[in-house]
Amino acid sequence: MERPRPNDESARRIGPYRLITRLDPPRTLAPCRRFVARSADGDRTVLLSAPLAGADASRFLTEAQAGQRLLGPWIAPITEVSATGSPFHATPYVPSLPLPVALAVHGGPLPEETVRVIGVALAETLAAAHAQGVTHAGVSPAAVLLTADGPRLTCFGAVRAAEGRLSDLDAGALAPEQATGGLPRPPGDVYALGTVVSYAATGHTVPERSELPPALRQSISSCLTRDPANRPTAAEVLAAHAPPTPHQTVLNSAGSLLTPGWLPGRVVAALARQSSEILSAELPWN
Repeated sequence: MERPRPNDESARRIGPYRLITRLDPPRTLAPCRRFVARSADGDRTVLLSAPLAGADASRFLTEAQAGQRLLGPWIAPITEVSATGSPFHATPYVPSLPLPVALAVHGGPLPEETVRVIGVALAETLAAAHAQGVTHAGVSPAAVLLTADGPRLTCFGAVRAAEGRLSDLDAGALAPEQATGGLPRPPGDVYALGTVVSYAATGHTVPERSELPPALRQSISSCLTRDPANRPTAAEVLAAHAPPTPHQTVLNSAGSLLTPGWLPGRVVAALARQSSEILSAELPWN
């Protein structure tokens, strides 16, 4: 993980937080700047997100405030939004790797067991959001963080906040109708869900159908259908892949897939290293 440059004061602090390290490697198509940071009193460590250079800061904050209403076990909860000074929003820190970093650490596409957990967790989250009339509009490989206790979806509203700066986003995760200027809608979230699962399974957001795991091939391909009217809903994707439960429900279904070994060993080791480095980081405030 890359530390902010020590000779650049603006790169070392945002608001009341001292930046410890960047979450995303350089040249990653992350929809915002993300850091692990610590409060001045040392009591709070957070994942801090700030708009990209040149982005519309006010729209970034508007989307962050809207994102505070999106809750669930697989959402990274936004607990603080600040428009004072450099705008940012924060979520409690847990050791986490963006999905592209996890693939790099693992040395390639992730095991099917891990891919299935990611897909079910995202489908569960999006189904709940869509049932409330909310479009996430930020699903992409970089928006998904892997933690020891499950995936976390971040970057709520990234497409809306980009406002024409779509080159800052992972174009492969954009539904065709959004890439040509259409407004984000739930079918666009489902397309992005398909690209994330594809990426986790193959290293590509829109792979050849034959590259996909046979058990997931039909579902992923249906999510990537160009016509939004022909895509399944997030709830249908969830129902297709959620494991059965004693009461025949799909509530918190991804949780039942988090069996020992769901994450590859190299990813687990990278999370442990990150945790150790963050805990031992010393940040003088003079």
